[in-house]
Amino acid sequence: MNLWRDGDVHPSLLLHSCCAPCSSYCLTYLADVFDITLYFYNPNITEKSEYDHRLSELVRLAREMPLPRKVVVEPGPWDPDRFFEMAKGLEDAPERGARCVKCYTMRLDETARVAADMKADFFATTLTLSPLKDARVINSIGISLAKPDRTDATDPSGIPGKAASAGYGSFEKGAAAYLETDFKKNGGYQKSIELSREYGLYRQNYCGCVYSRRDDSQ
Repeated sequence: MNLWRDGDVHPSLLLHSCCAPCSSYCLTYLADVFDITLYFYNPNITEKSEYDHRLSELVRLAREMPLPRKVVVEPGPWDPDRFFEMAKGLEDAPERGARCVKCYTMRLDETARVAADMKADFFATTLTLSPLKDARVINSIGISLAKPDRTDATDPSGIPGKAASAGYGSFEKGAAAYLETDFKKNGGYQKSIELSREYGLYRQNYCGCVYSRRDDSQ
């Protein structure tokens, strides 16, 4: 990324967004490098009013932040039935347990599919910002879901389907490769709190699913 940042190379990135507060720092870190589409796909948010509120805050953030490159918000479908089907038998699993891992996988799987359909160069998720989530687990899921038939980025021609290069690092155009992150590093989570205050963002105290809310209230 530093190589691209120093040059004039701007890969496209489909960034799964769980909420505006988490996206705030991620955008400040990424927006000068990537052409970003924020993908709001979170069927774990089981109350429609909560879903709409978080989405509206994300749209507002993308509009109000003075970012160096335009950021587009793409809402995914609100589909809590898919979440409940996924969570069957895991209702009593602890936070960060099997239910959460399956939920990460569900959201990243859909993000990977959309990234491949839109021929994005990369996809990633803001989930790694949270200190309550294990970035190693999330990254391993993302890597496993990346488009399996992509080839190594070795061709500097810039032809679609080949590697794009301008002397600043290479990547495969349209490969929908997974971008490994750990946004909480280097004070990222604390910076997101500061940005949330600056923009008056709604900061939820649970991930969105009814099981998380139940655990939070205990």
